[in-house]
Amino acid sequence: MDRAIEKFERRAQAINSLLCVGLDPELEQIPTRFRNQSHPFFAFNRWIIEQTHPYAAAYKPNMAFFEARGVEGLRELELTMEYLRQEHPGIFTICDAKRGDIGNTNRGYAASIFDGMGFDAVTLHPYLGREALLPFLERTDKVSIVLCRTSNPGAGELQDLSCNGRPLWEMVAGQVASHWNVAGNCMLVVGATYPEEMRRIRAVAPEVPFLVPGVGAQGGDVAAVVAAGLQLSAGVSAAPASPSRPAGLLIASSRGIIFAAQPALAAHTLRDQINTAREAVCRSEKGAEHAAS
Repeated sequence: MDRAIEKFERRAQAINSLLCVGLDPELEQIPTRFRNQSHPFFAFNRWIIEQTHPYAAAYKPNMAFFEARGVEGLRELELTMEYLRQEHPGIFTICDAKRGDIGNTNRGYAASIFDGMGFDAVTLHPYLGREALLPFLERTDKVSIVLCRTSNPGAGELQDLSCNGRPLWEMVAGQVASHWNVAGNCMLVVGATYPEEMRRIRAVAPEVPFLVPGVGAQGGDVAAVVAAGLQLSAGVSAAPASPSRPAGLLIASSRGIIFAAQPALAAHTLRDQINTAREAVCRSEKGAEHAAS
């Protein structure tokens, strides 16, 4: 069985990119030439994919924008997924749905997202616990991406609450790393706007890849994210750090790319910024290793 987490790693390494392009179309913002077509969101998504696929390790459609258009929007999402499977089957796909409910409901969600629409991964709320999320976690061919420290300004209202002397987001990271990721099919959502928290989460969950929203429009700093979240050789059962291996990060940008005047240039530029930061971190680690020896 091909595992989706390995699909992400292969794609990231093959094109030397940790970039995830969010597909968050809004009817009033997409160009008029797409609005006049029979499936405007699909036409726009297809154009974005054509422009950006050389630089994209992953695509992440956000369900809200498609669900808001009812049956038509869901059909446009299906068409987008069919296009990706046919034209770019090696690209990792994430359903940004933030699902999380009791177990029998989650079985329906898992069947819809993984089997019906064919996504490789889905974002999930951890609040109901592992038992409720088992329909996702047991799908070892797919990836469960658990919300941990989100990028929104109000995230700390609950996520910063103390639990046994530790913030709740740190407890979530520990639970996923120690108990939920037994099949190696979990990732964590860690916002780019909180790099110090990201550094602590990396220490708690050294082998769990991060999906990182919040760069671009939300103001997250690429260099700070890479320095805080990149998996280094110490403590990780992988090859030594190098700029070409995936190293446990997938950095997402939506509006900053899809609504840019030149989406291809925006994706290319962000991919290069991420890689420049990776090279700096790897040089720093190798320098530290040399000094220690």
